[in-house]
Amino acid sequence: MPLPVFALMLCVFCVGTAEIAIAGILPDVADGLDVSVPSAGLLVTGYAVGVALGGPVITMLTLRVPRKALMVGLMAVFLAGNVGSFLAGNYATLMGARIVASLAHGTFVAMAGLVAARMSPPDRQATAIAQVSLGFNLANILGSPLGTLVGQRWGWRATFGALAVTAVASIVLVLLAVPGRIGAGDGGRGGTGDGAATGAPGGSVRDEVRVMCRPAVLASMAVTVLAQGAVFTTSTYLAPLMRDVSGFPGGAMSVLLAVFGIGAVLGNLVGGRLADRDPTRGAVLCLTTLVAVLALFWAVAPYRWPAVAVLVLFGAAGFSIIPVLQSRVLALAASAPLLALSANVSAFNLGNGFGAWLGGAVMDQGWGARSVTSAGCAAAAVALLVIAPMWARQRGLPTRPAEGAGQEGRPLVQAGDDDGAAAAPAAGSSGEPTAPAGAGAAGQRESARCAGE
Repeated sequence: MPLPVFALMLCVFCVGTAEIAIAGILPDVADGLDVSVPSAGLLVTGYAVGVALGGPVITMLTLRVPRKALMVGLMAVFLAGNVGSFLAGNYATLMGARIVASLAHGTFVAMAGLVAARMSPPDRQATAIAQVSLGFNLANILGSPLGTLVGQRWGWRATFGALAVTAVASIVLVLLAVPGRIGAGDGGRGGTGDGAATGAPGGSVRDEVRVMCRPAVLASMAVTVLAQGAVFTTSTYLAPLMRDVSGFPGGAMSVLLAVFGIGAVLGNLVGGRLADRDPTRGAVLCLTTLVAVLALFWAVAPYRWPAVAVLVLFGAAGFSIIPVLQSRVLALAASAPLLALSANVSAFNLGNGFGAWLGGAVMDQGWGARSVTSAGCAAAAVALLVIAPMWARQRGLPTRPAEGAGQEGRPLVQAGDDDGAAAAPAAGSSGEPTAPAGAGAAGQRESARCAGE
């Protein structure tokens, strides 16, 4: 993994850990601030709402801020929020600090994926997005358990202190490793390349909104909500599923979650490779696999060791969707991608909430913990039904290569897709917007097919 991509991944690890680590120290926070555990649980909700609502707004307000400066500034906001959480003397202050920290999340994750793609060779751009997204996997495997351990050993404030220290290290690494100018495939060495810059992110608010509101882009975000919801319908309730249905003791959950996390890391990397070839086809393959795995999970859940084997497959299938869905939105919104990517990050968070609600709803109906696998399977099937016709229409449309593109790899974006003011999308013969010449072959191909979707 190139050092600049690692720097961005470490930042994503920070924001991902901040979102989930508090779940393990909720009783400590509740005791320390003299509030109930359900009230402390709203600190999770407050962060999620800040991500979902704040991401697109912050993105629109910062479209003209140079990319590297924006990433450093967003991590500084995240740092301030965690310092505020460390110093919070009451519940209201802690809630406010959590919301401040959350405001950096959506825009930074969108920006990190876009910058990582533009620092990578044409046939490795989706893999770069997957490597950045690996930060979320590591947040689940390492960040959350370590945050809980630190909070239980030295008090809940220590968890936020550790996050602040890690944020400082991340900011320093971004300043040192991420260049001010990026050439395609230079691995972040920057400087000369072809002169593409990580300067001002580009197009106007009007351009960004117009691209985000394309039917194909909105449909892809709906797929994100459903697909992520399918994963969280089951993953949120893994503890009762593996304990009450598969028969594992409660003490085994840490090992089982680690097994799930290993599958998630592998799936994230596989999803990146699939998206490098074709984001839409990759999404169809990943969702088909997710449907099959969740159906199999329902069948083998009562049997311990088969359930463990399928748990690995579930982690792989569930987290393979992140790079393919982000890459698909990037390809569809190639002419002005930042707002669409930020909104898609919000869609992932909406999927988290939807999945947790759906799993709880089916269990409240008295159908038991096993039912979360079938409910997740149904949600994944709906997502597949939404995107499969798009892929079918894509296969039926002719592919028009980008001007001057003779390489076998089809980039989502190119360094030539400049970081200054983006050109307004040109209108094709049908009157539909198409990606500009610098948008990369995959981006031009997907954008040209928006009309068919």
